[in-house]
Amino acid sequence: MRLLLVEDDPMIGKALQQGLRNEGFAIDWVQDGIAAGHALDNGVYDLAVLDLGLPGRDGMELLRSLRARRDHLPVLIATARDAVRQRIDGLNAGADDYLVKPFDLDELIARIRALLRRHAGSGSSLLEAGDIRLDPLRKTVDQAGRPVLLSAREFALLEVLMQRPGAVLSREKLEESVYAWNEELGSNAVEVHLHHLRRKLGAAAIVNVRGVGYRVAT
Repeated sequence: MRLLLVEDDPMIGKALQQGLRNEGFAIDWVQDGIAAGHALDNGVYDLAVLDLGLPGRDGMELLRSLRARRDHLPVLIATARDAVRQRIDGLNAGADDYLVKPFDLDELIARIRALLRRHAGSGSSLLEAGDIRLDPLRKTVDQAGRPVLLSAREFALLEVLMQRPGAVLSREKLEESVYAWNEELGSNAVEVHLHHLRRKLGAAAIVNVRGVGYRVAT
């Protein structure tokens, strides 16, 4: 899953970027409101973590602009603005959640996962497709009750596919979902990881829709 982190404090931003990356998310980090606006125009993110007090363009203005164009991207505000009125204004402007600094990284991750589940229409953190079950919290996968060991990138690709059961996702969409800006990407990297996934799970587990993309079997 690919997240946009909008945070102008270098120390906080670096810590959050690393912590979220350790949880398997692909993270793009921007440090001002203007860069955030350009990033949000790309439409490649699953969720945004948004500070409000930003140079260049205020976070609330960014949020209102996002909702004005009917973009339903989940947005979690993470800010030092802690007054009740400010929290109410943020939620009324279209934020899906509001977290006041300082906060615990584990709480931020839990809230992110809850928002992603809600956005996907699921109340459970477990993802299931056919005889495959994926647990994003424990980073485990089993097939018909048998544990399957995956690399971090294989796990990330499988999670993206299982978040959208039955949907055919193009190679470009899969790349956008699991690779951040600053990560090196070979021309056939996604195909290589999918080949390994199909070898471990069985060729029928991930269907190649020729000329279109891939979907997980349901």
